[in-house]
Amino acid sequence: MNASFDKAANNYDTTFTNSVIGKAQRELVHHHFSKIEEKKQPKTILEINCGTGEDAIWLAQHHFQVTATDISEKMIAVAKSKNQFNNLNFDVLDCNLVAQKYASNSFDLVFSNFGGLNCLSTNELQLFFENASQILTSKGELVLIIMPKNTLWEQLYFIGKGKFSEVFRRKKEFATADVDGEKVTTYYYNPNDIEQLASTNFIIKTKFPIGFFIPPSYLEPFFKSKPRLLSFLNYLEKRISTFSFLSKYADHYIIHLQKK
Repeated sequence: MNASFDKAANNYDTTFTNSVIGKAQRELVHHHFSKIEEKKQPKTILEINCGTGEDAIWLAQHHFQVTATDISEKMIAVAKSKNQFNNLNFDVLDCNLVAQKYASNSFDLVFSNFGGLNCLSTNELQLFFENASQILTSKGELVLIIMPKNTLWEQLYFIGKGKFSEVFRRKKEFATADVDGEKVTTYYYNPNDIEQLASTNFIIKTKFPIGFFIPPSYLEPFFKSKPRLLSFLNYLEKRISTFSFLSKYADHYIIHLQKK
């Protein structure tokens, strides 16, 4: 992974984690995660691209044994400052190196939230699935939140701004995103792309939209002053939260895979 996200570490919780949109999207992710895992209850979880540790802390609060990693030393430093759990450890690690770092059958589940894997090229992502299969237990799982190519919110946003050349930017080989001043090369994957890249080692169990009605975080300045509108969109989001066919049109989607 080329981007380090060190520049984003100090402001990430302000610009996303604690934003009204960020909270709404994360709540939806946690809801789906709880439904997916309510019967299986994995004991050991590896989180990759953990950022400032919000999801890792949530997982630890729910009594999982969590190892949370990120390529950014500064993100991990922020995450460690929040950690008060004996069942949670943070470590600096490039997600491309998980198989080198951990032994086989180390984890019941690998988790990645909010597009961390969108920093990987097609070849890197395919290699990630191969590496992940090596460190997972028998029938181990992946729960991944990924940004698709067909996000309707973004297309409408660029049309409204008159930036017509950007409307379908996600359909290109890659795009460049600005994350708090750091230019990040970003690749977008629809669920069918993930199914193909992971097919050697995994089968897809479920997928659901995250942010079909809830807007992207960069629209926070507009929606922060319109709580009733955002509350209504959040209501609509929950009404369609299990409509899997909407996954490729949302801001993100959650996809659940199981090791063959």
